[in-house]
Amino acid sequence: MKKILVKIAATLFPNWIANFAYDQLTNPQVKKLRPHELEILKKAQKDLLAFKGFTIQLYRWGSGKQSVLLVHGWEGQAGNFADLIEVLVANNYSVYAFDAPSHGYSSKGSTSLFEFTELVGVLIRKHGITNLVSHSFGGVATTFALYENQDLSLEKYVLLTTPDKFSERIDDVCKQTGIPLKVKNRLLNRLKSEMNMDIETTNVSHFVKYINVTYPLIIHDKNDRVIPIERSKNVQKNWGNCEFIEIEGTGHFRILRTPFVLERTLKFLQQ
Repeated sequence: MKKILVKIAATLFPNWIANFAYDQLTNPQVKKLRPHELEILKKAQKDLLAFKGFTIQLYRWGSGKQSVLLVHGWEGQAGNFADLIEVLVANNYSVYAFDAPSHGYSSKGSTSLFEFTELVGVLIRKHGITNLVSHSFGGVATTFALYENQDLSLEKYVLLTTPDKFSERIDDVCKQTGIPLKVKNRLLNRLKSEMNMDIETTNVSHFVKYINVTYPLIIHDKNDRVIPIERSKNVQKNWGNCEFIEIEGTGHFRILRTPFVLERTLKFLQQ
């Protein structure tokens, strides 16, 4: 019923619906954390970073010599990595994480892929990161940050699912909300003009051809309903030395707290 109403409104008020879709792409709706995730955040050393008009919440756990940066997904937050944080700290890692602009406990406001991406680059540089784990859209932000900052490099990088083409994200939003092609094209034009964004080349499978990562690994559930596994496979295909592990029974979010995934991530970082 909602999609039908959107289609009718798109015919009568195409500009308004295009603005609605734009808001869906730039104003994340962040989900509540589980009690265990909140407990992990309480144990963190916290700091604040002024960035692009936002106040960014930074976190650190542990004091090991090896460090890891965790990059959450769109509409995610640092607490989503609670189980992995425990595993890494128990194995003598220093773990860094953050809530992206308008995510988690960072200040709120309209944001974009580019602000998220720029922040990842800032934090890799700030903490001297050589090991990184991303989830979902965090893979877009990280690979784009490395693409834009060729002086940055990673030794070990684990992507727990990853999108590929930004245009697919737009397709997903339009499909979920019932936005027709005519309005989608208006949305694309607005993104191109306001963000100076080349939609056709904003692809992880393009970025990975040019970034400096010694050992990459992608882990993806074959039944992921949020990001189809074919998108990760296309990234891996274009990333010469990338290892790929196909799993099942976790889905898009439970992958972050599945024992096998946590163990495999730790093993990869340690080897």
